[in-house]
Amino acid sequence: MDEERVHKLVRELIIELGEDPTREGLRETPRRIANMYKEIFSGYDSDSELSVQFSEDSDVVVAKDIQFYSMCEHHMLPFFGKVHIAYSPNGRVFGISKLVRLVEKFSKRLQIQERLTKNIADELHAQGVKGVVVVAEAEHLCMKMRGVKNDARMTTSAFRGIYENKDERESVVAMIRKRSSEQF
Repeated sequence: MDEERVHKLVRELIIELGEDPTREGLRETPRRIANMYKEIFSGYDSDSELSVQFSEDSDVVVAKDIQFYSMCEHHMLPFFGKVHIAYSPNGRVFGISKLVRLVEKFSKRLQIQERLTKNIADELHAQGVKGVVVVAEAEHLCMKMRGVKNDARMTTSAFRGIYENKDERESVVAMIRKRSSEQF
């Protein structure tokens, strides 16, 4: 990303909105926005490092409540929530930080929730696991702030490998839904 160009474009946008970009409260805004965009859109340059795995087998691995923040590609407003990932290893497991980085890789882009969910599932499944379940729950400011102005939350899911079979997926989805305070 060309930060200087973004800086100039934001300055022009401030003028188009009818504001004075030289007034005290706005003087540094173009630079701050350029720096912020570099951070929140870093997913385009991210490597999820899923190649780092450990020899270990397990029936299923579940990582719940991975926080994410993304930007709606339709209105460039934030949507945010949690991603839950379950996978059935094929003799190798991933460190939990790798799963968090995978979520960040795809969420730090102009995005829609449906594609975010699919991208995470596809990339994890491509690593040779037996199956993957990804569930994302999010709030969308583009819906809360404009248009219908509603607080509805959206849930999306993607199933790959053995979890494309409804019977296989049901127990894993139940594990995702189960709260930490409940017993297994």
